[in-house]
Amino acid sequence: MLLRFLVLFFLLTHSWLTLAADSATIVDTAEQHIRLQMKNLAGKATITMGQFDASRLAPCSVLEAFTPPGSKIVGRTTIGVRCLSPNSWTVLVPAQIAVAGNYVTTSRALIAGQVIGEADLVTLSGDISHLATGVASDPASVVGKTLRNSLGAGQTIRMDQLVAPIVIRAGQTVRVISKGNGFAVSAEGKAINNATLGQSTQIRMNSGQTISGTARADGSVEIEF
Repeated sequence: MLLRFLVLFFLLTHSWLTLAADSATIVDTAEQHIRLQMKNLAGKATITMGQFDASRLAPCSVLEAFTPPGSKIVGRTTIGVRCLSPNSWTVLVPAQIAVAGNYVTTSRALIAGQVIGEADLVTLSGDISHLATGVASDPASVVGKTLRNSLGAGQTIRMDQLVAPIVIRAGQTVRVISKGNGFAVSAEGKAINNATLGQSTQIRMNSGQTISGTARADGSVEIEF
């Protein structure tokens, strides 16, 4: 009788330990998935995994984590973990992910069409996980660009709210620089279209030939061979 009791006690204890280990393993699988997804993300991430109870789940030896549709890998989120063997189930593990980094805000109200200067910007540091996608992190990427829409003081600036300055205008006489291995040739032509910095533009040369090149900050066009 005592032997049967000890065997039963051992089996129950072993089962409880297995389930407890499963809870930790599931949470760890979800956390490793988050870290893998954030590997190339700028900023330092702090991950806080939520409580999870696996006591009602069947044992599992093969787990797979995934990002559920509509979820994100920043802020308050959930990570999916599914069992592949020997049973089949799927659960969602809660997590809170804070990402420390820099972001750019306006120092004062700015109007649509305004060219942004250094004095118009303030760079802040903090949790960027709650910010919209595409918020500028470096003021150098904003200065000199034009706003598509007005912004109030203290607002973040998204890159899709900015327009690069026009450095070449249609009809303008421009210097065309052709570069190759060990040589550079300069000539003049007229711009056929407007172009922003780094944009491709067409130039009609004095010979009548039409060529394409890249607009530079000084208003010239560069062609590389």
